Amino acid sequence: MLTANLLTALLAPGVLSAALYPRQDTDLDGFIKTESEVALKSILNNIGADGSAVSGASAGIVVASPSKSDPDYFYTWTRDAALTLKVLIDDFLAGETSLESTIQDYISAQAKLQAVSNPSGDLSNGQGLAEPKFNVDETAFTGDWGRPQRDGPALRATAMIAYGNHLVSSEKEDVVKSNIWPSVQNDLDYVAQYWNQTGFDLWEEVQGSSFFTIAAQYRALVEGSAFSKSLGETCDGCDSQAPQILCFLQSFWNGKSVVSNIADNGRSGLDANSVLASIQLFDPKAACDDVTFQPCSARALSNHKQYVDSFRSIYNVNSGKDAGTAAAVGRYAEDTYMGGNPWYLTTLAAAEQLYDAVYQWKQQGSLSITETSLAFFQDLDSSAAVGDYASNSDTYTSLTAAVTKYADGFVSIVQQYAPSNGALAEQFTRDDGTPASASDLTWSYAAFVTAAERRAGTMPATWGASDAKVAETCEGSSAEGSYTAPPEVGSW
Repeated sequence: MLTANLLTALLAPGVLSAALYPRQDTDLDGFIKTESEVALKSILNNIGADGSAVSGASAGIVVASPSKSDPDYFYTWTRDAALTLKVLIDDFLAGETSLESTIQDYISAQAKLQAVSNPSGDLSNGQGLAEPKFNVDETAFTGDWGRPQRDGPALRATAMIAYGNHLVSSEKEDVVKSNIWPSVQNDLDYVAQYWNQTGFDLWEEVQGSSFFTIAAQYRALVEGSAFSKSLGETCDGCDSQAPQILCFLQSFWNGKSVVSNIADNGRSGLDANSVLASIQLFDPKAACDDVTFQPCSARALSNHKQYVDSFRSIYNVNSGKDAGTAAAVGRYAEDTYMGGNPWYLTTLAAAEQLYDAVYQWKQQGSLSITETSLAFFQDLDSSAAVGDYASNSDTYTSLTAAVTKYADGFVSIVQQYAPSNGALAEQFTRDDGTPASASDLTWSYAAFVTAAERRAGTMPATWGASDAKVAETCEGSSAEGSYTAPPEVGSW
């Protein structure tokens, strides 16, 4: 029998699952196979109306977590929902046809949410599109919050465009124009009109200019331009503002890393925001382009090193993990939320960027080391030197193998601190790795799916990064938006 003291300890937040489900002990390949299945199922469990973990959520509503207290994440965030649906849409495009009805329910739900007046505003001038979260029954959340958050409309447009492109290729332009384009057009107009205004970052703490937000906005307008043309529509704001946004994006680079938030916040600027942005900008057909911070670019690799190194000495779980060895990572070193712990999704993001980079090197058949990326490579091989290395060289072979091993190390950390039932919370504690904060975080599962797929060589579609155009002069410009409540989504 459990003693009273032991029972009390087991019922402490974040302890129960770890105590009753011992940590994973299979090999990495076996863990990834099993956890990938758990992750996809868990994502679907968190989507209404049929999700088993989120009773009461409307159809197509992606709930951040079933947790209703300490913390209460039983809401739908525009950002989290869009990132999650992009994962499901990519899986659908790769052959998981059973996901299509969930995707369509999401699009229907978003069309309704766009028209819901909320504390950020309404649709008359588009400002309501930047409301960060809603109740799971599709009503406005009216409590205090960090608002506006300007990444949501961009990420939602990217997700919907991915599915819309599939329908266009299937000669269903009329369906796209009636069911998808009205919502996408609102989001694109919002991005083009408001991109140069400050807002709260993806962690909902800092008001300023966020690297992740600006990156997501740039991609959305590039995709939006091509998407509108495929439908015979126009997006003048896409074409006029994308070069300006990309110009502004360069200002976050300080020579060694990305200053993730341009704001007076007393932080170093090293933040998972930047790694997540590099993943968001990843284009499997792009070169190692510094301008778009592609995962294999010198800038992104240098930033990866600086970001990961910032956690090595502050978490007990990283004891003995020297540079070049995978480490548990969180949002930013100064974090105090829930004790300031490593997150599953950020540790997986550190792996995913490296898997993306290896894929890009293989596609281009070479790897380059510059003065900017040299320190990253020297952590993995002290003899690494500036130069260009073709795929038939020993240096290329050894370095790509080392980067892959390094990436695997981050996934191994997740394996080490995930309970044997595969449940992924938001965080694991910095002292002993016990799961902590919100249980069954949808974004944690989505991050696992994408990291595993990139490791396996399954890539998303190209989005046009290779056509990047930077404005010659950065200007704080914008385009006037026009907003209309989307009609009720019809038959597909």
